[in-house]
Formats: sequence, structure tokens, C-alpha cells
Amino acid sequence: MTELVRTREELAKARGALTGTVGVVMTMGALHAGHETLLRAARERADHVLVTIFVNPLQFGPNEDFDRYPRTLADDLEVCRQAGADLVFAPDRDEMYPDGEPRVRVDPGVLAGDLEGLSRPGFFHGVLTVVLKLFQLTRPDLAFFGEKDYQQLTLVRRMARDFDVPVEVVGVPTVREPDGLALSSRNRYLSARERQSALALSAALRAGEEAADRGLDAGAVLAAAHRAFAADAPEVELDYLALTDEELEPGPVAGPARLLVAARVGATRLIDNTAIQLAPRS
Repeated sequence: MTELVRTREELAKARGALTGTVGVVMTMGALHAGHETLLRAARERADHVLVTIFVNPLQFGPNEDFDRYPRTLADDLEVCRQAGADLVFAPDRDEMYPDGEPRVRVDPGVLAGDLEGLSRPGFFHGVLTVVLKLFQLTRPDLAFFGEKDYQQLTLVRRMARDFDVPVEVVGVPTVREPDGLALSSRNRYLSARERQSALALSAALRAGEEAADRGLDAGAVLAAAHRAFAADAPEVELDYLALTDEELEPGPVAGPARLLVAARVGATRLIDNTAIQLAPRS
């Protein structure tokens, strides 16, 4: 039985009744198969699964899609029930921010200044602020985040370490459609033609993976990814295509690495990434 709570007081009472390990899955709703994978991962490792559903206004810029972001609570609750979640916390804006937008926010540091941070100033301040608040409210032992939002996952891990938050942050691999498109709540905004064009993102990542598998160096891997993107994306606007180490640090890369891409398909902005293994520098 999945219990829905809407206030801090209700959450505190329901959370206090849970014994054993608690895993949390933080979402903005509009749950899809990718979220179901997070829920299954939490179910496998934790005695109880707690889901948060909150469309966080702090992480939307002035020209982004806060108002049209899908809100499908009834459907989301059914997904949680089917996945075996014990508790769903779905507060409204006033419940999360009773004094209005917080004057004190988490500073994500230099790691947030590149990639998504360049295109979405202030985004990670909003993400980390709400994640830290939800860590405090839900008091989980484990927290499950998808690798599709890899920069977010990396920053949440770093915040938990730097702030001594007693939670294990678990990354869960990206879930894809059969044709390779990464699942995202924003995919529903795509027209049929845009949906086809969006495959340029995963095509670029596959090209980079194949180049790395052939033992090519970082420059050649990135060049192969750019060629594949340009070939498949005449109507898609590239934001970035970057190759970093696992911790998203800049500089020469060898060994375990991450290839990341972001692009705008029509009015919809999509991101994706993949892990690759680069040959050691000679």
C-alpha cells in the first residue's frame, strides 16, 4: 500500500513509522520507465522506498518551461504503487518554501560553471538547494538518481560528501527507447519529426563509444561524435558536446571518461551522456 502525504508533519509521522533502511527517489513527477527503473533499484536495496514529487521552481530559468511542465500526480501515484513504493511525499510550493524562495541557497561551486551551468545559470543552485532540503525532510539511507542527468548526479554526490550528509548516493544507468533515445519527461513535447531528429544525440554518443573502442585518443573520440551529430542533426541546435573525466573535471582525459551532449530540438532542450573508456596516453 502506497501512502501519499502532502505536508511536513504528515511526512515526519509516516517516515518515523518506517524501520530498516530507507531509499529515496526524488522526482518532479511525470514518471516514466526511467523513473520505474530508479524505483526498482531502490526496492532491491532498501527495506522501504520513499518517493518525492515536486516541480521545483528554483531550477527553472525565466524562459524555461515551469508552467507547462507536466503534472500528472494520479498517474504518478499508480506508477509508485505498481513499483512497490511505501510512501510518496508530494508537497506544494508553499509547503516546500513557506517563506517564499529561500534567501540562502546551496552554492554548487566551480563544478557547476560548465556544461549545464553555462546554458542554465542558477540551475544547480536550485537543484542542490531542494535536494538538501529533501534529504533533511526524508532522512534516507540511500538516494537514487539517474545517470542521464550526470552533472546533477555528480554534484549531489559531491554535496553529500562535502556537507557530511549521511546518505549513499546511487547512480542508476540511463533507460533508453529501442532506437536509443534517452527517456525523459520532456520527450512528450517532441513532434514526430522532432522525435526522429532527437536521435542525433544518442548517435553522437554511439560514435564516440565506437571510436573509443577502437583505441582512439580523446580528440579523435570527440571529433567522431561531432561528425555523427552533424550528419544526423540538420534541424537540431547543438548546445555542447564535451568529453571529461568521471568527475567532470577539465583537462587531458584518459581511462574512465564521460561523453556528454545537450541540444535543442525545436523548443525542447534534451541532454544525454555515456561512459567510455579511453586508451591511456602514450
